[in-house]
Amino acid sequence: MDKKHSVLIVDDEPANIRVLSHILGAEYKLYAVTNGTDAIAAAEKYLPDIILLDIIMPDMDGYDVITVLKRSEKTKGIPVIFLTAKVDPEDESRGLELGADDYVFKPFSGGLLLKRIKMHLLLGGLK
Repeated sequence: MDKKHSVLIVDDEPANIRVLSHILGAEYKLYAVTNGTDAIAAAEKYLPDIILLDIIMPDMDGYDVITVLKRSEKTKGIPVIFLTAKVDPEDESRGLELGADDYVFKPFSGGLLLKRIKMHLLLGGLK
């Protein structure tokens, strides 16, 4: 039996975590945290197959989190998808320059998000 891929959800809004858990829970093993500091700790502990990362968070924003993750030997290879309300092209460009593999705007389509996750997991296996 194939092991389930794991997804780390990082969002400071519990409602967003519930929605994502509903969309992804049947197909993926999920970890969820509500701040940047916990995101880094969880990524290092669980080594998820992919990370869904919000940008706007109170203690440490998603840009700071991805910067730390991409500098760490343990976590630099984990694909990161920014899932955010920041829709400005400059924000998207910044996220991609910092190492994000994708950038998805809220509100998002659950079906399209699933397809993007599958695509990045497949691409990650090719690297």
